[in-house]
Amino acid sequence: MHKGKVAIVTGASQGIGAETAKELAAQGASVMLIARNIKNCQKLVSEIQDSGGVASAIKCNIADLSQVQYAVSETVKIFGGINILINNAGVIEPIAFIKDSNPRSWADSISINLIGSYFMLQSVLPTFKDNSVVINVSSGAAHSPQDGWSAYCAGKAGLAMLTQSFAKEISSDLIRIYGYAPGTVDTDMQTKIRTSGVNPISKIKKEDHWGVKTPAKVMSWLCSEAAYDLAGQELSINDKALRIRAGLSK
Repeated sequence: MHKGKVAIVTGASQGIGAETAKELAAQGASVMLIARNIKNCQKLVSEIQDSGGVASAIKCNIADLSQVQYAVSETVKIFGGINILINNAGVIEPIAFIKDSNPRSWADSISINLIGSYFMLQSVLPTFKDNSVVINVSSGAAHSPQDGWSAYCAGKAGLAMLTQSFAKEISSDLIRIYGYAPGTVDTDMQTKIRTSGVNPISKIKKEDHWGVKTPAKVMSWLCSEAAYDLAGQELSINDKALRIRAGLSK
């Protein structure tokens, strides 16, 4: 599906990002894993290589523009160009009511969930080859405010508008962008959310979450030519028709 393509996945050290990196590599892409936790990324690189895939990793805080620019330039040096950007990196913290929130932590959340994704998008554009794809990992929280999640909701709402803004600016059908909300997924982030107990999302039982393979497979499919008709849209894991088109049974 992705043979000959080069993908960058942010937040690739764990959870959805790690599984998406594995799925893209399994489908033939050369994958650059980007995260602050380089040790986890390096372990995943070894796993991908042992399975016959191609991958590398760079330590990068996407909230730092200079680190982003370096990561992008190194990806081009190693793989020769970029076709796919998965803007997955994100944080749920701070989980706090606004009156109790830490202003610096609140701003840091916006820096990662919104500004970092903009840094990545703006930096990869000059390197994109033909038929390139951007997926901004969105959330239902972008459109449905939750108690204690003001920073996360604001960041994801901004990211949704970034997706729509870029979709309007694209002058070529050789570049596509999607927003994709993976729903509640069984990851470390959901463990933190359950521990907080601050809103209805925190009450969802672990066994009722999606596994990481489901959003990873859908995002890999969105990067294929089969998803052209959905370009520019904000999509959701809750769309059964989308899951079926992506090759999932349910």
